[in-house]
Amino acid sequence: MIADTGFRPVDWLLIAIIVVLLAFSGLLALAETSLVRTSRVKAKALLDEGRRGARQLVRLVEHPEQFLNPVLLLVLVCQLVSATLVGVLASAWLGALGVLVGTVFEVVVIFVLFEAVPKNWAVRYTDRAALFTAPIVSALVRFPLVRAVSSVLTGLAKLLMGRSARGQAHPNVTESELLAMADVAHADDVIETSERAFIHSIIDFGDAVVREVMVPRPDMLAFEADTTVSDALSQALAAGRSRVPVYEENADDVIGIAYAKDLMSAEHDGRGADPVRSHVRQAYFVPETKRLTGLLREMQDRKYHLSIVVDEYGGTVGLVTLEDLIEELVGEIVDEYDVEEPAVRRLADGSIVVTGRMAVDDADELLDAELPQGGWDTVGGLVLDLAGHVPAEGESVDVDGFRLVAERVRGRRIDQVRIVRTATVPDRPADDEG
Repeated sequence: MIADTGFRPVDWLLIAIIVVLLAFSGLLALAETSLVRTSRVKAKALLDEGRRGARQLVRLVEHPEQFLNPVLLLVLVCQLVSATLVGVLASAWLGALGVLVGTVFEVVVIFVLFEAVPKNWAVRYTDRAALFTAPIVSALVRFPLVRAVSSVLTGLAKLLMGRSARGQAHPNVTESELLAMADVAHADDVIETSERAFIHSIIDFGDAVVREVMVPRPDMLAFEADTTVSDALSQALAAGRSRVPVYEENADDVIGIAYAKDLMSAEHDGRGADPVRSHVRQAYFVPETKRLTGLLREMQDRKYHLSIVVDEYGGTVGLVTLEDLIEELVGEIVDEYDVEEPAVRRLADGSIVVTGRMAVDDADELLDAELPQGGWDTVGGLVLDLAGHVPAEGESVDVDGFRLVAERVRGRRIDQVRIVRTATVPDRPADDEG
């Protein structure tokens, strides 16, 4: 039979070698795609689930350069050797025509069956492919010869990339990627809308500073040090405040914090005529540029709920409470003392009325726009900067395709701003804007 078909005993050995090499190259192609597509976060999640092979997977994806070069080299060697052997057999069996037949066989069989199919399967079932191949690849990279080749290839790659690539640590996951993952998970109904918003709030919280969430100085309730306990208690109860700053000459000279429970205790003991200065506790001061994460940790460790916010010159610019920090994470907390005013009102003409204290970043998200950034944090501050003076009610400024109208002005503060897309509003004098 062998003589009739032109087969030699060695041909069977070559065929066996070709099959083994192609199967091994397909396995390595599967490993390459699945391991590269698996992030450290995903690998650790699989380890937490107790999946088989997850421990080796974590070790591999933490240092991808240790497995990627050996896998690529072995795939190339397997495919080149198998292609050469196919060419030798085809030429021996079919002569000159065998070269053409061998080439077609290599392109169709090697590419389709042992390159495209494994990689596409790995893309579709990344977790299963990565867990299956991780122990195999982990064992391969431990062989001395493979380890030596890996070291040489890694060193060569670093040499080609230059010195600037050495010693640089790049994050595996960035903030923008985390936000994108939350958005995708929400779109796929993996997490709820509230959970997505909470994830966004946590990440934004890490970048926010005290100035962005504080109660500004004009809105502060504060007592002069000579105010009687009875009067201070009445004002605190009327305003629904449990802690109120106490100052000597002005708000820049805060000497302590009056607690409503201390004032009630003094009033109950018949000391209502005492000056409030004799019933204050220590005041804590923080710079307006302090990050919220650091302040929250400090408040937890030192067990206080209110800080006086100061600027670089030591002047009081506002105050911040533990509730303000928590609201940055979970949204507005409205109690029985709060007079709730909607932060956003949509008018029939398509315009939007927002509070002047709305953060510019929040306005960007609301409008799907990118308003100018600068030394201001709020929409009211943006209008004030663009106008160059305290605008009168109804005065407007145009910026980036929007008209910002000072809807309500109280004293020197812009309390409400009406936002109109200029594309929907004909140009007309500011006095016509009501």
